[in-house]
Amino acid sequence: MDLRRQIGSLFIIGFTGTTFSREDLICRNIVEHGLGGVILFSRCLHDPALAGNITSADQLTSLTESLQKRAGSTLFIGVDQEGGKVQRLSAGNGFSSTKSAAEMGVDENRELTRQAARRTAAILGQCGINLNFAPVVDLNINPENPVIGKIGRSFSADQQIVMKHAAAWIQEHRKRKILSCVKHFPGHGSSAGDSHKGFVDISSSWLDKELAPYRGLIADDLVDMVMTGHLFNSNLDPDFPATLSENTVTNLLRGELGYNGVVVSDDMQMRAITDHYPFSEAICRSIAAGVDILVFGNNLDYNPDILSKAIDAVMVGLKQGDVSEERLLSAITKVANLKKHLDKA
Repeated sequence: MDLRRQIGSLFIIGFTGTTFSREDLICRNIVEHGLGGVILFSRCLHDPALAGNITSADQLTSLTESLQKRAGSTLFIGVDQEGGKVQRLSAGNGFSSTKSAAEMGVDENRELTRQAARRTAAILGQCGINLNFAPVVDLNINPENPVIGKIGRSFSADQQIVMKHAAAWIQEHRKRKILSCVKHFPGHGSSAGDSHKGFVDISSSWLDKELAPYRGLIADDLVDMVMTGHLFNSNLDPDFPATLSENTVTNLLRGELGYNGVVVSDDMQMRAITDHYPFSEAICRSIAAGVDILVFGNNLDYNPDILSKAIDAVMVGLKQGDVSEERLLSAITKVANLKKHLDKA
């Protein structure tokens, strides 16, 4: 496989529409550039006049079947299906709604979580989705946090409760051969800001116990993917937010916590990144830091040529030494191995 296609496998990209043709860019990205995966949305945020990718179960199944057919080999097809305020498959497009993590977290026996995860995974599997960007394992340290606590995305402020509910969620997804993704490393629960909208500094609020769910789930071999948050913590890295931080991703997550699997970024089009780092620099710094897959939702903003530009950025970064051959090969290998695991599941 040529290098550009191997680099293409390191990206998950969003696109517009509920169907596509051979001439559409998303199809060419899959066929010609080896795109690693897609992320689907229920609404088009950059242009509310346009439909999202999901309107019904039949339409979604047809879409995912067409995507996999064009890919030839396994394509990651992902959604954010947490429950509560964050569920792309909901009553609004013909699916049943799921309780929020906060509502599930009050059940000490975790049966609510198991039931919700079982239903969620079954629906995702039936519709051809193989990757759920959930569960959130952020601790509800700041209940007024606008993007976590205030909208019920955290199971609890207690690290053991979060870990146990997350484990139940992941186990039920694995039964249906659906990958899960724990997020947002190293912890978004104490923040007062929203990284969708700009710079978020957790230096004075973040607590070491926010690592506990990751540490426990990794030790129990229950982590398929870890998503980094675009969170600045000067105690972990005085210069860069987590997604761009080698100290946070490689030294802390991989080194101290012993995680050897795939690391995926949060949406690289969030303003916490785009307001502060040029496109090419953000991509190269993230991969160099230890991130294996970069997500460009193409929903907050839309850039039809984003994959080819991203591949170009990595090629230049490789030539200039901003990304090492060893790090790039490691990312390519980790992603390929996870897809092989998915094929065998």
